[in-house]
Amino acid sequence: MKRKLNLNMVYLLILLLFVSSTVPLYAQDTEKNRLIVLTDFDYTEPDDAQSFIRLLLYSNQIDIQGIIATTNNEQRDEIYPDYIRKIVREYNKVQPNLSKHESGFPNAADLLNVVKKGLPQYGMEGVGEGKDSEGSDWIIVKLEEQDERPLWINVWGGSTVLAQALWKIKETKSAKEAERLIGKLRVYAISDQDDSGAWIRKNFPDLFYIVSPGPYEDGSWGGIMSVIPRLNNDVISNFWFAENVQQGHGALGTIYPNVVFGVEGDTPSFLYLVNNGLNSPEHPNWGSWGGRYELYTPDNDTTVEWRIPIVPETRPIWTNAEDSYTPTVEAPYGMSIVNDTVIITGDKITVARWREEFQNDFEARMDWCVREYEDANHPPVVKLLTPANITVKSGEVFHLDATESFDPDGDGLIYYWFNYREAGSCAEEARLFPPNSAKIMAMAPKVDKPETIHFILKVTDRGTPRLSRYARVIVTVEP
Repeated sequence: MKRKLNLNMVYLLILLLFVSSTVPLYAQDTEKNRLIVLTDFDYTEPDDAQSFIRLLLYSNQIDIQGIIATTNNEQRDEIYPDYIRKIVREYNKVQPNLSKHESGFPNAADLLNVVKKGLPQYGMEGVGEGKDSEGSDWIIVKLEEQDERPLWINVWGGSTVLAQALWKIKETKSAKEAERLIGKLRVYAISDQDDSGAWIRKNFPDLFYIVSPGPYEDGSWGGIMSVIPRLNNDVISNFWFAENVQQGHGALGTIYPNVVFGVEGDTPSFLYLVNNGLNSPEHPNWGSWGGRYELYTPDNDTTVEWRIPIVPETRPIWTNAEDSYTPTVEAPYGMSIVNDTVIITGDKITVARWREEFQNDFEARMDWCVREYEDANHPPVVKLLTPANITVKSGEVFHLDATESFDPDGDGLIYYWFNYREAGSCAEEARLFPPNSAKIMAMAPKVDKPETIHFILKVTDRGTPRLSRYARVIVTVEP
């Protein structure tokens, strides 16, 4: 009897070792961001459905705590929570296979439990006494939980549900409690799609708010879909989506809608929250897959005719910022990665500069829906030996080291370091050599006062599709 028990224990240990070795849990080292999505799902303009399908592929890295059906400017008295539920049920068919590649993918039943309905009224018509909905109440419930993490609100449609939650907090809570709850909120809105967004920003001046006010074409988020010369625009073509998402990728690919107007305009709002080593959600001005934004009071052009009245902003918000970006190309001889000969400037490039990388990531995760672990690609793991924050003197030579980075699939790695100038305060370019090595040498520029430089390391594997992860080192240079 004793011998039989020992054999059973041996078999159990072997099984546990096998399971733990087949699914490396490299993606779960950082805290998940809490998220509630306000979405104007609609069968006639299915960009929200496209973005929601991609969001589900990151549901193991983002803590989805609510999906709330809302209205928008064109859809003023209808909401479609059943469309949301339909996609979640299709996710249920691929969730077991996704879990072979990374841990933490939630059960479909848990996601269905957080699908809520907003009030089917437009804008400020849906705010005030008697205007509560299960969606607005749910936001308050999640804010009141004993969870110190910020609660992110992605606004993909109208913001009426959020406005009502804020109105009720102000009306029913003490000033101190209201301040505490509102202080936990972080909003990333895909432009304004009703008149409640401007009301929120005016009446809650301390609320953290990312938005590009005005016409959609003025939004930085448009970088996800804009055709930009000298970038790889193939990755946003209908043909790319057909091959890498819609066909042969399981249930979620089958229901991924064709493009009607623009593709996945809402996606930058949650790409901003993915734990990829680059993103830092509390610092919109640092730049990330979701774009880069600066804190100021924009001068909204109120003379522009738009579907929503454009009003003056009454306080600083996180809004459009410009990058000057030089793409890189792989060279056949000599240094393997060199700068292209073009400089692309504008606010949309703050998103589009990462587009090939996050599209490859999307492609890989669609592969995870149907492939076994050994037949798919997985992102590299960046291990930074240099502290994430260092201080040096003007003219000092220092090193940045990521030599312990590795790839879980055994693929070769491509390293590229660069100075993200707009993210720091130093106007002078910092010298570094060689930029395409795991360990580099850099020289601090001359400064008259303390300045910051953001060095970004991009590590890309040689798998198919190529996947990238990042590290950021902030260097303070003192005179």
